[in-house]
Amino acid sequence: MEKIVIIPTYNEKDNIANILQAIFSLQQQFHVLVIDDGSPDGTAAIVKNLVEFHPGVLFLEERIGKLGLGTAYIHGFKWSIDRGYDYIFEMDADFSHNPKDLQLLYLTCTNGADVAIGSRYVAGGKVENWPWDRKFYSKGGAIYTRLITWMPIMDPTAGFVCYKREVLQTINFKEIKFVGYAFQIEMKFAAWKLGFKIQEVPITFIDRQLGTSKMNKGILKEGVLGVIKIQWQSLFKNYRNRLKSSDAVTV
Repeated sequence: MEKIVIIPTYNEKDNIANILQAIFSLQQQFHVLVIDDGSPDGTAAIVKNLVEFHPGVLFLEERIGKLGLGTAYIHGFKWSIDRGYDYIFEMDADFSHNPKDLQLLYLTCTNGADVAIGSRYVAGGKVENWPWDRKFYSKGGAIYTRLITWMPIMDPTAGFVCYKREVLQTINFKEIKFVGYAFQIEMKFAAWKLGFKIQEVPITFIDRQLGTSKMNKGILKEGVLGVIKIQWQSLFKNYRNRLKSSDAVTV
């Protein structure tokens, strides 16, 4: 049961070596795929050097230019499926997600969930070191998303996720249109509409200590308008069929 963590990076030189060390120190052996979008700060060079010390478990994919979170993850999903990984994780590089919680997400999927979400907004989950306005936008965005989409997920924008291979094989990535804030919502919405079992587990989300946040007004705008578009598209009769890839798994 091979497990791989996908970490998209852009200017994460202050965090990348430490986050990789933390993941590789876990009792459960996780492989890691770093997808770097041409970071000018040398993030990719750091990973390249570390690949020599972690042969067969650390991988790097370099892309030219900042192409967006969603396309990075889809690139990583396809890469991981092609290489036979059974459990495929999303995770940030900045320690806002605790590497130890990877084991919790993994156990949740091995105990029956198809998608495990590290959630800030279920009982026991929390956010630390965020200013009040960031908390307001995040929690408000989660409530707004549930109201518009009817999706029974408390933290639909969460970026700490474990997918079983079958889920990602079933989703037609050509129908996943968003690249920023709304990408996480669209992926969860697709998995939910396709009938997969989604389970949220509580985590503590800690704001980054090093580096710069990627959040901006454009990403927030995509989230607000994207949710409406996602729900509108779902109202058409052929939506569920469009979501299925040619390699779809029956659920």
